[in-house]
Amino acid sequence: MLRKRILAVAVCSAVILAAAALSFGQRKSSLTGDDYIEIQQLYARYNNAIDTGDAEGYAATFVPDGVFNTFTGHDALVQFIHDWHDKMGGATRRHWNTNLTITPAPEGANGSVYLLLVNVGVRPPVIFSAAMYEDQLVKTPQGWRFKHRVTKADGPPAAAPAK
Repeated sequence: MLRKRILAVAVCSAVILAAAALSFGQRKSSLTGDDYIEIQQLYARYNNAIDTGDAEGYAATFVPDGVFNTFTGHDALVQFIHDWHDKMGGATRRHWNTNLTITPAPEGANGSVYLLLVNVGVRPPVIFSAAMYEDQLVKTPQGWRFKHRVTKADGPPAAAPAK
């Protein structure tokens, strides 16, 4: 009888410890209201920096070894902004984001947002392209930063195969 009680206490203790560990793990990957606001501000700082040609401000929205499409690390990100503004028409483009989705992730958060790239160098301004950003975000001592950002361009659907 004593063995059964000891076994029952051990099983109950194991269940309680497992539930506590699971609860702790879930809490660790949750985001606070402040996190959501700080991440939204990160997206705004990113857009303002790229649109104004602030290369250092743009690179500062990423971790030091951050990735944007094929550009990796601070120096490559800075050079991308210089090229974007000076050689790729970026000086007359504005980034408009909408439908931001932020979800907790083990390393921080994942984000996705629609992008409309607007050409303001013509009157009236016109949509230059549409895309979606998919992001991995991490919280650093300096605040939330992009770890990895990929642009997925929107376009017309593929043509149906000829019959």
